Amino acid sequence: MSVSDSADTARSGRPSRHESFLIVRNFRYLKLAAALAVVSLILYLADVPYGSRYGGTWAGYALGTVGALLILWLTWFGYRKRTYGQDHGVLVARLSAHVYLGLSLIVVATLHTGFHFGWNIHTLAYALMCLVVASGAFGVFTYAHYPRLMTENRQSTTMRQMLGRIASLNDELRTGAMGLDDRSAALVRRSIESTEIGGSVWRQLSGNYPQCSTAAALAGFAGEATTGFSDSESATRQTRLLLEEKAALLTRVRQDISYKAIMDIWLYFHVPLSFALLAALIAHVVAVFFLW
Repeated sequence: MSVSDSADTARSGRPSRHESFLIVRNFRYLKLAAALAVVSLILYLADVPYGSRYGGTWAGYALGTVGALLILWLTWFGYRKRTYGQDHGVLVARLSAHVYLGLSLIVVATLHTGFHFGWNIHTLAYALMCLVVASGAFGVFTYAHYPRLMTENRQSTTMRQMLGRIASLNDELRTGAMGLDDRSAALVRRSIESTEIGGSVWRQLSGNYPQCSTAAALAGFAGEATTGFSDSESATRQTRLLLEEKAALLTRVRQDISYKAIMDIWLYFHVPLSFALLAALIAHVVAVFFLW
């Protein structure tokens, strides 16, 4: 980004493309969330009902309304974020608000309960909210941490380039195997035919491939002497170098897939929990206003 771009960004108040969603606009949404938490605490302390504080007082209803609106907005963001793809600045700003207001929701909702919990739909809604916020916090950690690791792991290359190089190495190995003995050629063929990338969810998350045929081929070549200058020894030495390069690339590709899987897996918990929270919130509201 040029100096003029930075100046234009500053004048417009929009976040830079390189600005983290955690610090966007000089922590504007962190400050807003902190202010909301402080105001909620003041409301909670200002209300002095007969008996203990609970969600049915004027302060309890106010905090409950704010909490319900926050839940609805936070869920709506998850639905609408796909439409922000053409405006990176809006997406980053909304994401920052989503994170910090989601954290402030814990304060608002806890004060709304008046610290009364039991085996009922109201506590279930609160518990689901805590689980949604916790899974969201894990999502924040992954998106703040793993993209940097992915960039370092790729070493200025793309996934497509790494896969393309692996395909090229397979072609070179196939040609080089013609000058090897039958045992070594068989190891190379298995390495080419059984190149494992991706696989089950566990394989993707762990990045562990204990039956890797390329690693097995390298182990098979480890004991072969290549100190001479005969054609067979030269072919063996060249094949080993190609296998080493392929093994290194496979490690990077599998690590990249592992990082991506970790970044995605939390959504399989966060999204269903969010819908369960919405259902519990509706049941909570119905129970309060229509059944009590």
